[in-house]
Amino acid sequence: MSTAELKIDLISRIANTKESRIIEELRKLLDFELDKEAYELNPQQQQRVSEAKAEYLAGNVLSEQQADEAIDEWLSEK
Repeated sequence: MSTAELKIDLISRIANTKESRIIEELRKLLDFELDKEAYELNPQQQQRVSEAKAEYLAGNVLSEQQADEAIDEWLSEK
């Protein structure tokens, strides 16, 4: 499907949706993707990124399989 066809399809779907939540999420996604300015992290986000980097450098990571198993276990508890 060409870009023009995709745009027409999306416009049609948006015009026909009754869910304002979906339209708001689409707008947020487009705003984020089209914003050329650098994203500024707040102090709390900067702290969490620093903590995550330290955890990674210390080797505190899970393999994809371990993460999948942990998620499956968590979901089965719900």
